[in-house]
Amino acid sequence: MDNIEKTIRILKIEPQKLPYEKEINNDLEGIQGEVEGLFECIYLDDNCILVCNEEGKLNGMELNRRIGNDIIAGPFFIAGDSCDGEFISLTEEQVEQYTNEFSKIQEFTGEEPEAQPRMEFISFDF
Repeated sequence: MDNIEKTIRILKIEPQKLPYEKEINNDLEGIQGEVEGLFECIYLDDNCILVCNEEGKLNGMELNRRIGNDIIAGPFFIAGDSCDGEFISLTEEQVEQYTNEFSKIQEFTGEEPEAQPRMEFISFDF
Protein backbone atom coordinates (compact mmCIF):
# COMPACT_ATOMS: atom_id res chain seq x y z
CA MET A 1 0.00 0.00 0.00
CA ASP A 2 3.06 2.26 0.25
CA ASN A 3 3.33 2.62 -3.52
CA ILE A 4 0.18 4.80 -3.80
CA GLU A 5 1.02 8.31 -4.94
CA LYS A 6 0.03 10.88 -2.26
CA THR A 7 -0.57 13.55 -4.90
CA ILE A 8 -1.30 12.98 -8.57
CA ARG A 9 -1.13 15.10 -11.71
CA ILE A 10 -4.53 15.28 -13.38
CA LEU A 11 -6.14 17.15 -16.25
CA LYS A 12 -9.13 19.13 -14.97
CA ILE A 13 -11.98 19.95 -17.35
CA GLU A 14 -14.59 22.45 -16.19
CA PRO A 15 -17.65 23.74 -18.07
CA GLN A 16 -16.82 26.67 -20.36
CA LYS A 17 -13.07 26.45 -19.62
CA LEU A 18 -10.04 25.02 -21.35
CA PRO A 19 -8.50 21.92 -19.77
CA TYR A 20 -5.62 22.54 -17.36
CA GLU A 21 -3.09 20.47 -15.44
CA LYS A 22 -3.41 20.32 -11.70
CA GLU A 23 -1.92 18.41 -8.77
CA ILE A 24 -4.44 17.02 -6.28
CA ASN A 25 -4.35 14.95 -3.11
CA ASN A 26 -4.90 11.32 -4.03
CA ASP A 27 -7.49 10.65 -1.35
CA LEU A 28 -11.28 10.66 -1.03
CA GLU A 29 -11.47 14.33 -0.01
CA GLY A 30 -9.18 15.42 -2.84
CA ILE A 31 -11.10 13.48 -5.46
CA GLN A 32 -14.58 14.50 -4.25
CA GLY A 33 -13.42 18.11 -4.02
CA GLU A 34 -12.51 18.17 -7.70
CA VAL A 35 -15.92 16.90 -8.86
CA GLU A 36 -17.89 18.69 -6.12
CA GLY A 37 -19.50 15.59 -4.64
CA LEU A 38 -19.81 11.85 -5.04
CA PHE A 39 -17.76 10.54 -7.93
CA GLU A 40 -17.95 7.83 -10.52
CA CYS A 41 -15.23 6.50 -12.79
CA ILE A 42 -15.47 6.00 -16.53
CA TYR A 43 -12.61 3.89 -17.84
CA LEU A 44 -11.00 5.21 -21.00
CA ASP A 45 -8.49 3.64 -23.34
CA ASP A 46 -4.76 3.81 -22.59
CA ASN A 47 -5.02 3.29 -18.81
CA CYS A 48 -6.84 6.54 -18.10
CA ILE A 49 -9.92 7.17 -15.99
CA LEU A 50 -12.44 9.98 -16.35
CA VAL A 51 -13.69 10.93 -12.88
CA CYS A 52 -16.95 12.90 -12.76
CA ASN A 53 -19.75 13.77 -10.36
CA GLU A 54 -22.04 10.78 -10.02
CA GLU A 55 -25.09 13.03 -9.58
CA GLY A 56 -24.09 15.88 -11.88
CA LYS A 57 -27.26 15.78 -13.99
CA LEU A 58 -29.55 15.09 -11.02
CA ASN A 59 -28.07 18.09 -9.20
CA GLY A 60 -28.51 20.32 -12.26
CA MET A 61 -24.79 20.96 -12.71
CA GLU A 62 -23.71 22.84 -15.82
CA LEU A 63 -23.29 20.63 -18.87
CA ASN A 64 -19.61 20.24 -19.68
CA ARG A 65 -18.46 17.96 -22.50
CA ARG A 66 -19.83 15.20 -24.69
CA ILE A 67 -18.22 11.81 -24.06
CA GLY A 68 -19.26 9.17 -26.57
CA ASN A 69 -23.07 9.13 -26.53
CA ASP A 70 -23.39 10.91 -23.18
CA ILE A 71 -22.87 14.41 -21.80
CA ILE A 72 -20.95 14.92 -18.57
CA ALA A 73 -22.44 17.52 -16.23
CA GLY A 74 -20.20 19.40 -13.82
CA PRO A 75 -16.42 19.42 -13.53
CA PHE A 76 -14.46 16.25 -14.21
CA PHE A 77 -10.87 15.19 -14.45
CA ILE A 78 -8.71 12.62 -16.15
CA ALA A 79 -6.25 10.58 -14.09
CA GLY A 80 -4.04 7.62 -14.84
CA ASP A 81 -5.04 4.08 -13.89
CA SER A 82 -2.48 1.84 -12.18
CA CYS A 83 -4.31 -1.31 -13.40
CA ASP A 84 -4.62 -2.19 -9.70
CA GLY A 85 -7.54 0.19 -9.28
CA GLU A 86 -5.45 3.10 -8.00
CA PHE A 87 -5.36 6.61 -9.45
CA ILE A 88 -1.91 7.63 -10.69
CA SER A 89 -0.42 10.71 -12.34
CA LEU A 90 -0.91 11.27 -16.05
CA THR A 91 2.10 11.10 -18.35
CA GLU A 92 3.06 14.08 -20.55
CA GLU A 93 1.62 12.21 -23.56
CA GLN A 94 -1.70 11.59 -21.83
CA VAL A 95 -1.95 15.24 -20.71
CA GLU A 96 -1.31 16.38 -24.28
CA GLN A 97 -3.77 13.87 -25.79
CA TYR A 98 -6.67 14.78 -23.50
CA THR A 99 -5.89 18.50 -23.59
CA ASN A 100 -6.33 18.30 -27.37
CA GLU A 101 -9.43 16.10 -27.10
CA PHE A 102 -11.24 18.44 -24.67
CA SER A 103 -9.91 21.82 -25.83
CA LYS A 104 -13.10 22.61 -27.74
CA ILE A 105 -15.58 24.24 -25.35
CA GLN A 106 -18.99 22.82 -26.20
CA GLU A 107 -22.28 24.66 -26.06
CA PHE A 108 -25.43 22.86 -24.94
CA THR A 109 -29.05 23.95 -24.91
CA GLY A 110 -29.97 21.62 -22.07
CA GLU A 111 -32.62 20.09 -24.31
CA GLU A 112 -30.34 17.29 -25.52
CA PRO A 113 -31.77 13.85 -24.67
CA GLU A 114 -28.40 12.83 -23.16
CA ALA A 115 -28.53 15.84 -20.84
CA GLN A 116 -31.57 14.52 -19.02
CA PRO A 117 -31.05 12.55 -15.81
CA ARG A 118 -31.83 8.89 -16.34
CA MET A 119 -32.90 6.28 -13.86
CA GLU A 120 -33.71 2.73 -14.69
CA PHE A 121 -36.32 0.95 -12.63
CA ILE A 122 -36.42 -2.81 -12.71
CA SER A 123 -39.36 -4.63 -11.19
CA PHE A 124 -39.54 -8.25 -10.25
CA ASP A 125 -42.69 -10.33 -10.20
CA PHE A 126 -42.77 -12.83 -7.34
